[in-house]
Amino acid sequence: MKSTSQKVSFGEKVGYSLGDGSANLVFQMMMMFQLFFYTDVFGIKATAAGMILLFARFFDAFVDPLVGILSDRTNTKWGKYRPWILWTALPFAVFFVLAFLTPDLSERGKIIYAGITYTLLMSIYSFNNTPYSSLGGVMTSDIKERTSISSIRFVTATIATFIVQGLTLPLVNKFGQGDASKGWAITITLFAIVAVVLMIITFFTTKERITPPANQKTSVKQDLKDIVSCRPWKTMFILTLFLFTTLAMWGSGMSYYFNYFVDKDALFYFLGNIGLVSGGSEPTGVIHKILDAFGLIVYDNSQVFAVGFSLFNMVGQLVTLAGVILLSQFLSNIFGKRNVFIICLALTALFTSLFFVVSANNISTIFILNILKSLAYAPTIPLLWAMMGDVADFSEWKNHRRATGFVFAGIVFALKAGLGFGGAICGGIIDSFGFVANTVQSADSILGIRLTASIIPAITFFVGVIALLFYPISKKLNEQIQGELDARRENNQ
Repeated sequence: MKSTSQKVSFGEKVGYSLGDGSANLVFQMMMMFQLFFYTDVFGIKATAAGMILLFARFFDAFVDPLVGILSDRTNTKWGKYRPWILWTALPFAVFFVLAFLTPDLSERGKIIYAGITYTLLMSIYSFNNTPYSSLGGVMTSDIKERTSISSIRFVTATIATFIVQGLTLPLVNKFGQGDASKGWAITITLFAIVAVVLMIITFFTTKERITPPANQKTSVKQDLKDIVSCRPWKTMFILTLFLFTTLAMWGSGMSYYFNYFVDKDALFYFLGNIGLVSGGSEPTGVIHKILDAFGLIVYDNSQVFAVGFSLFNMVGQLVTLAGVILLSQFLSNIFGKRNVFIICLALTALFTSLFFVVSANNISTIFILNILKSLAYAPTIPLLWAMMGDVADFSEWKNHRRATGFVFAGIVFALKAGLGFGGAICGGIIDSFGFVANTVQSADSILGIRLTASIIPAITFFVGVIALLFYPISKKLNEQIQGELDARRENNQ
């Protein structure tokens, strides 16, 4: 089958992208707010909360390969991977809600409840997201179409990220009316309902076009041998592990950074200058009424953290969205995915490190650094999954066998392991520096929070840069692989 016959319509690309929008309603919540929720809302100590995140990752180590094996061997009229998106949609939503409830339990009971619900959520995430990611690798073999699919996918993912990072805390305040537990429960339930709808749309609007070679024999042992011996896969595994360790650490760290380090009076003044402070009266303009409906208008200092941090996140996501749309495919078509990833990730590490030197009352500089960091990171977002599709092609090209689900399962495991490690590292560091939730922090505690939001994630970002130096699939080799695989498929080899 020639790649020219594997063009994917814009509607199908959008339909596929909605699945990642759904996943990011959950993923971003875990990455940005799970640790903060456990410590500041549910009342679990930071180290214990971090260990919950880490424990779930070890348990999940057995789930991801299983999902890859099962999905590769699934044969239905809908394909191998699409059915899993439909089958897991409702359980995904249920476990999402359960992970953010706050039952009245003892400290030990809270730890057990959080451990069980978070582990279940991560497991169902594997059963949903590994097949979903694999689907993107079998919708087309055309490398430009694949990059286009990834770019549109991450436009939708960025919109979902914008919603989660920008509206979660204001909606919690709005729905809770002083009761944080109630606010979180209603907000998460709302997101869960939307997530189910988006997954169902993805199932009905997508199509699988690439199948394994006709003479391929089923062998888990051979699948494992193929990926372990695949240098591009090992490179992407290390990159993904450190990338998502960093994102989870930085996302969690910034929650504490804004709540405990950033000067509330300076932030209040900053928000007032851009029209987000009410001055004690109800908003009158249409825009202000809309903002107020989402909890984005400050009435007093108690709302400064929620609105300020939400604005910080929304600005970052808008810049990221522009970068994904305008830069990712354009730059990768010219310079190749690997080269773009290396330069942009190195710049991301640099801008992240600079959060350490900003003073607590210099709000404008904090926002400027966020804009620079987001713009630098934006082009890399679609490239990770487009490159994983290339890795599946590389493995098929080299071994004459294709196991897309197994290839992606390892990367999803690295992603979630990074998520667990990042949260655990952040929790462990701030706890070791003396963090106590919902109190004025000591100078040592503030130092720990600043480190988790700047220097330490900058270092782990840079490990990803080093890993990419060993990624062997250049733009030229990618085109060669595509051409040879197209010829094989045409001849049913």
